Amino acid sequence: MTEPLNAPPRQSVGDLLGDVTRDLSTLIRQEVELAKAEVTQSAKQAAKGGSMFAGAAVAGHFVLLFLSVALWWALGDAMDSLPWSAVIVAVLWAVVAAVLASRGRAEAKRVGGMPRTTDTVKKIPNALQGHEEKNS
Repeated sequence: MTEPLNAPPRQSVGDLLGDVTRDLSTLIRQEVELAKAEVTQSAKQAAKGGSMFAGAAVAGHFVLLFLSVALWWALGDAMDSLPWSAVIVAVLWAVVAAVLASRGRAEAKRVGGMPRTTDTVKKIPNALQGHEEKNS
């Protein structure tokens, strides 16, 4: 049998396997890069939430410090105004601690993981089998 003159040249099995291997390698590299990008973004959000919690801990420490000083002064000088100023400062620190804890909790809830990587990795088996239409 003679092949028609305008027929494309046939590739060898080795060439086809080389193409598949190269394409699979490219796909895996792209998935790894996507995973790295998503992990970096999630880590930044987690760090932001963690720093808010750290701020809340420092503020909570000052609440205890100033309330302790206020109680000490109040017991020592039952009717002097100095202890009440310490109570005011401690109440201000309590407000700061509450705000930071609330913001930290909100930031921690925003950490989303790697949704795009998970979605695209699920599509790989169908793509390898030649059933890309099942990925829709």
